[in-house]
Amino acid sequence: MTDARHSLTIFSPSGIVPAATPVRKATRRLTALGFDVTVDESTLTKHQRFAGDDDVRLATLHRVAQAAPHVALATRGGYGLSRLLDRIDWKLIERSVAQGTAWVGYSDVTAMQLAALAHKAAGPAKVGEGETAGFWAGPMACDDFGRADSPEGGDDVTQDCFVEAMRGELEAVGFRTETGFDGLATAGRLWGGNLAITQALLGTPHFPKIKGGILFLEDVNEHPYRIERALLQLHQAGVLAQQKAIVLGAFTEYRKSPLDRGYQLKTVIQYLRTQIKTPILTGLPFGHVPVKLTLPLGRQVDLMVQGRDALLLW
Repeated sequence: MTDARHSLTIFSPSGIVPAATPVRKATRRLTALGFDVTVDESTLTKHQRFAGDDDVRLATLHRVAQAAPHVALATRGGYGLSRLLDRIDWKLIERSVAQGTAWVGYSDVTAMQLAALAHKAAGPAKVGEGETAGFWAGPMACDDFGRADSPEGGDDVTQDCFVEAMRGELEAVGFRTETGFDGLATAGRLWGGNLAITQALLGTPHFPKIKGGILFLEDVNEHPYRIERALLQLHQAGVLAQQKAIVLGAFTEYRKSPLDRGYQLKTVIQYLRTQIKTPILTGLPFGHVPVKLTLPLGRQVDLMVQGRDALLLW
């Protein structure tokens, strides 16, 4: 993977990158994995909590889109892309996808990913075999390829899944879910990402109006009652009932309260299942966790469950 078609650009669209070391480590790791890596000129720019002010980060997005590398990989999330959505040149983003760019990230990058779906800039729902252009929910440079606590820079499963996806070799991912869904077989457009960002886009021009889809969600630092509140807003807005299935990833790093008195994430899921008929699966390896899959946003996928083994196939 050394030709221009497999070039990879690391860029910072959201939060500040505190130090250069993870970026350098990610560059070495990704190079070793076979990519021709370029680090965008504003990757380490700092402005308050952002990787550059809004104009700098907007110029970064447009510069990367203009260059149209095979892979555009965000350094990290944090916060910042919501500020840019009204100003992004979506036609330019669409052209980069048409030229073969795969935009990859998660967390705050969900804002750009879902907005791209809403603005028809993410490419067609159905693509040819082996094609990778479009938007992918997947790892990011600093935490997943530049971890200080890992000799290889990150989790091997995460990295192998990413490489296969970017080579056009990944056609399905599997995970273990709860009992009670054996025999489930459905299909729809895969979409979603970070729950808080998805909720924040609701009611804006940047929220994709997808019916009959498969919605996946994750979050971090959100207490279960906040997760329930966000999910209920999506439900009360009619979004959840319009989906073929809801697949929940990891919800991590929240603090329990002495007021919970047995209330927990499992309680949230059980309650939500009493409110809607849409199947709600758990166990997707995705979110703010070391092991995460790479998922094709906007693609038509099949979801099948046998026993507790779930498969997403595209």
